[in-house]
Amino acid sequence: MRPILMADPAHPHPPFPHRHLLGVAGLSPADIKGLLASAEDAVSLSRQVEKKSATLRGRTQINLFFENSTRTQSSFEIAGKRLGADVMNMAVGNSSIKKGETLLDTAATLNAMRPDIIVVRHHAAGAVALLAQKVDCSVVNAGDGAHEHPTQALLDALTITRAKGRIEGLVVAICGDVLHSRVARSNILLLNALGARVRVIAPSTLLPADVERLGVTVFRDMRRGLEGVDVVMMLRLQLERMNGSFVPSVKEYFKHFGLDDAKLAYAKPDAVVMHPGPMNRGVEIASDVADGPRSLIRDQVEMGVAVRMAVLETLGRRLPNAA
Repeated sequence: MRPILMADPAHPHPPFPHRHLLGVAGLSPADIKGLLASAEDAVSLSRQVEKKSATLRGRTQINLFFENSTRTQSSFEIAGKRLGADVMNMAVGNSSIKKGETLLDTAATLNAMRPDIIVVRHHAAGAVALLAQKVDCSVVNAGDGAHEHPTQALLDALTITRAKGRIEGLVVAICGDVLHSRVARSNILLLNALGARVRVIAPSTLLPADVERLGVTVFRDMRRGLEGVDVVMMLRLQLERMNGSFVPSVKEYFKHFGLDDAKLAYAKPDAVVMHPGPMNRGVEIASDVADGPRSLIRDQVEMGVAVRMAVLETLGRRLPNAA
């Protein structure tokens, strides 16, 4: 089913009023729909033999990743290159940061190089917003701590829309380690903005204390929570962010909260399955579900490049001297 994203075909790319993309918070439904419409165009371009455009020709994009992320960093790199930008991946592990340089020192150094767009992933919530205050270029948040990951939420929305034709009115269950997940927070904000009904399913130890304030219905039982849902969005169990014991064991976690065929049967017959990756097979999701006919996980990877192209192109239109 083809999605309906653009309300006015004569104006497929409405003005984007933001200099940066630091989070879903602060984006209007019109902002979100405009980015998704641009991403649809990027999907079409990426499926052609000639995949490059000159939209960002002459522009410099720096990917500054303080945390490892093969999937996100590579998709931003591919996205920038398909738009014609000069892309540099900054190897933080070998940089001056390891020698004691602060984030603000790094921002000042990079700013002196006059980049046009910096894509930043950082382990501390708020670090990307702080860096954005110290540079003259546009900044994209590629994930900051447990705060936000806006392009992941956008690519998930694009994936859902292409599969279901809409987001408004759908019941979406976000399942697993909600407490440590920036993906969950960004998705909750975006899905609510576009009219979905959002549930979160997790053990009490993996739920933020005030999660209901985000406008979700909370379930602590996987089977009850999955009843009648249209989309099942699994989250990775983020053991590296856990200080202490949040689950009795990985085996016990999968028994109660891992997605297998038996639990998926409680969702709607046409429900689709998603996962932001990387997956822990046999921990939060069974392989036969991850690789099954209802899985959109590979579609998410493709949509990730398209969404990041749309974000870079949209911010590029606001750069000084843009055509």
